Amino acid sequence: MASTQSSDSVTGGDATRPSDHMDAPQQSKIQQPKLDFAGYARFFWRQLTSMRTALFLLLLLAVAAIPGSLVPQVSSDPNGVIAYRRNNPDTAAILDFFQVFNTFTSVWFSAIYLLLFISLVGCVLPRTKHHFDALRARPPKTPARLSRLEGFTSRTTGADASTAIETARRLLRSQRYRTELYGDSVSAERGYLRETGNLVFHVALIGVLLSVGLGGGFGYTGQRVVVEGYAFSNSLASYDSFNPGRFFTDEALEPFTVGLDSFEPVYEQSNRQALGQAVDFTANVTTTMRGESSQTARIKVNEPLSVGGTNVYLLGNGYAPVLTVRDAENKVIWSQPTACLPFDSNLGSTCVIKIPDGLEQQIGMLGFLYPTTGTLSSGALVSVYPDLISPTLTLEVYEGDLGLDNGQGSNAYALNTDSLEQVAGRTSEADTIRLTPGDRVDLPNGLGSVELASIPRFASLDVHHDPSQGPVLLFAILVVAGLITSLFVPRRRMWISVKTDSSGTTTIEYAALARGDDPNLEAAVAEFADKHSQQLTVRVDS
Repeated sequence: MASTQSSDSVTGGDATRPSDHMDAPQQSKIQQPKLDFAGYARFFWRQLTSMRTALFLLLLLAVAAIPGSLVPQVSSDPNGVIAYRRNNPDTAAILDFFQVFNTFTSVWFSAIYLLLFISLVGCVLPRTKHHFDALRARPPKTPARLSRLEGFTSRTTGADASTAIETARRLLRSQRYRTELYGDSVSAERGYLRETGNLVFHVALIGVLLSVGLGGGFGYTGQRVVVEGYAFSNSLASYDSFNPGRFFTDEALEPFTVGLDSFEPVYEQSNRQALGQAVDFTANVTTTMRGESSQTARIKVNEPLSVGGTNVYLLGNGYAPVLTVRDAENKVIWSQPTACLPFDSNLGSTCVIKIPDGLEQQIGMLGFLYPTTGTLSSGALVSVYPDLISPTLTLEVYEGDLGLDNGQGSNAYALNTDSLEQVAGRTSEADTIRLTPGDRVDLPNGLGSVELASIPRFASLDVHHDPSQGPVLLFAILVVAGLITSLFVPRRRMWISVKTDSSGTTTIEYAALARGDDPNLEAAVAEFADKHSQQLTVRVDS
């Protein structure tokens, strides 16, 4: 009894273990092996190139793109960025720090983009090698016990073993199986197109990322305000703002011109609850390529114009009153349209006119345009409808130093009054100048006169050149094709084994194995067995 107790104490109370068995000494915790630099590098590389990490980075990239759709971007809406910074200076400072106004070229977005690219490449390369090796390999040997596999079934036949095997082999090949004979059995497999589609999907996804990344570097985006009756040419000097890609060169600018013939808005008139709301905009334009005849076209909000390998989009519209300024001797010193920026839904707008030369003093005028003029109870003017029905333009006139001679750029849509004195307006002795089309009014202090000649429309156009559009479309089609192939092509292995007993009866066993989910596998085995049996019966009878 004492020896039994001693043995049980050594073996931990387990009588089935040898009495001389010694357990390893208990450790407080598992000791992990120490990794050197190469070990840590290999570990992080495997984590980065795992499919789980690639999917996470793809989701993270989609989330990171959200600020680019919620906040105006410098590349597509520079005027919107200027307005946002003016209206929200504190928030804009934070967004500038995180490069939100340049989301798609920011450091953090680029880092996610590059990590996703590396992760996908690291996933695809070893899988591609493995797939090519599998394509060259022979189908696996027939298992010893087919009854353990899915869809197992058996048939008996009067045909001999060699005939049964050869008939099965031909039938399998007709169903696009690769076959290999192993004694009195045939091994077959098919469905490698499934993995091919999977690889095509991932390679095409890499192609999309690469095309967008490199194509954006060779592209450009430019904005230009075009007034009715005027045109602009596709040259750097013609753009109001221009954002080139990293690899942009002047040779990328195809020589063409776009002239705005007319701008036709449509406003709601039948529904009083939505009276004056914009329903449709159409810019009728004339395009001319170098060495070719002119062609007419139209641009709508969701119908861009394609010319010279670029797309021209309609971003906005407004009014551009044509003012003519004459000096005291009635000589025209300034006459051109000035685009006004809308500040309400009825296209009440502001515009800035700067005249640095030609008069005794530099003057600046701050204008307020009301397309359909109404009057508030306070006596202030307001626009009550966006179309040009009863327009009025008011001007506040300033004289002094416009700040244009210091060699620094200035905002064409803002007037800095720090070095200016108001000579006509609310804080001066002279009243604000009020004009309707055709009116001509003298400027204060005998400076000259100003005339409102007409009020044409303008269209704000965005010219976008992206050489990656074609490759992205091609890779997107391959992405869909590869995904559909990987989802609907089953990967199967099938074995047919023939056994003949002492009585001469031939028994044929059928079984299969699926790589992944294949709910039709058992039905496919049974259908193949029936077809094979029918062919053997026909051969025996004949």
